[in-house]
This record gives sequence, structure tokens and C-alpha cells, in this order.
Amino acid sequence: MRRRLLVTALLVVGLLVWSITAPPADGATPSWRLKFADAFNTPVAKGKLSDCNHNPDTLRAYCDGLSGAVRANWWAYPKGWPDTATQRSYPVGGFYDPASTVWISGGQMHIRMWRAASGPVHSAAVVPKKLMGQKYGRYEERWRVSKAAAGYKSAHLLWPVSNDACPNCEIDFPEGNWTGGVYGFAHHLNSLGGDQDAYDAHTTWTAWHTTVIEWKPGRVTFAIDGRTVGRSTTAVPNTAMSWDIQNETALEGRAPAPHTSAQMDIAYVKGWTWG
Repeated sequence: MRRRLLVTALLVVGLLVWSITAPPADGATPSWRLKFADAFNTPVAKGKLSDCNHNPDTLRAYCDGLSGAVRANWWAYPKGWPDTATQRSYPVGGFYDPASTVWISGGQMHIRMWRAASGPVHSAAVVPKKLMGQKYGRYEERWRVSKAAAGYKSAHLLWPVSNDACPNCEIDFPEGNWTGGVYGFAHHLNSLGGDQDAYDAHTTWTAWHTTVIEWKPGRVTFAIDGRTVGRSTTAVPNTAMSWDIQNETALEGRAPAPHTSAQMDIAYVKGWTWG
């Protein structure tokens, strides 16, 4: 459930300064303000999300194989970063490899994870740069798993800019094995032992769904296709987080078999600030 280790040493002070949403004007009522949307109208060939290890996990991060607005809007975990299963020394784990797993065509972002005859899974995680480092926000995406296979999962999550500022903070939705159910998890601020609120969306991955995380002061709400899945008000994180659309080796059940692959398609993403 928890993602790869943060490269906190490379964070810059400017990210925190930029990321904190300013309070509303005197007398104004806080509201959602759209900050970023992408319907994937610019094609990107497979292989272009390459050389992504530039200023990782900061607003200055970029993938050198991209250009134009796509380069300005998107970053990916660099090739060779270990996924969670590898960090935990599972018999079969993965390493992120955006050049071989992510491309844009037909108005969709496609994420195809795979495993060869032997060796690790090629995992994929993409990050909308303009939504990095926000304090509170609304995060919406429309997606489906067009090809499911055992051993592949998602954990699309909010992760703190600084572990020191928000120990054990994490907000996950959608999360789960692609051959199983869809879940949401709200990890508690400063919790010990992984305290969290967990919610079952009572649906599967292989149909089109629209999922939303709403993170406000003191409250996290998960919704799917306009239906509220859960609402957490316990020790809600209160520091800057980034939205990581993370896909990787499953942590429960069967490991990915040799010569298998699985694919997710994303039709759009949107993000709002709160204030």
C-alpha cells in the first residue's frame, strides 16, 4: 500500500512555499478552484516518457523524452526506482519503467505493466506536476482496466512532500489488485502501526469509473461514479501532498506470471485547490 521511498533530499524549499494554498480573501467562503485538467488530446508515442530522473519529486522534475505541454504537465517515476513489492523483498517485484509502459493515444493515457519470461515487473507511475505539493485538493480521474491479469495493482495516492512534516500520511483511492475489488484508504496523521480508515467501493476495475478524492481540512471523502464510498474525519493529514497515479506489482495474492501484462486506460484527470 505504501509507495516507493521519497527522494526527500532533493526537495526544495520553494516547493513548500509554492504549494500551500493561500487562504481565501477576507470574508470569502472557501471553494474548489480548478487548477489542472488533461483529456489527453496530444499523442505521445511509447518510449517518450524517458530520462525522468531530473529533479525528482519536485516541481522542477521532467522527463527529457517529452516536449511541449506534456513535458510541462507530466512527470513519471524514473526507470529503475523499485516498486513496493521490490522494497519489501517479495519473490517477484517490480521496477518503474515509464518508457516501456506509458503512452498517449486516442484521447487516453495508456499504462501497460508487463513481465518478461523472467525477472521483475515493469511498473508505472505518473504524476501531474501542477498538482504537486498542494495542501488540500480535489482529485478526479476517469479510468478502466482494459486488460486484467493476476499480480498487478494500483494505488493512486496522495503522498506527503515531507515525511518529517507528516509521518505516516497517505491517502489512497482507487487502490487494489486489478483482478479484485476497488478500495480507499485514509491513513491517520502521525499514526503508529499504520492506523487507517478503509472503504470498499463494491465494484471491480474492468468497467469505466470516475473516482474522486476530496481532501479538506479535517475531512477526506472518496466517491466513485457519483456515489460516496467513505468519509474519514480522524487525524486527517494537514500538510502538502502530491498526487501520484501509481501502478505496480500486487502485494497480495498471486505474483505476476512470466509473459503476462495488464493495462489501464485513463480518459482524463482533473485537479482543484481548496481555498
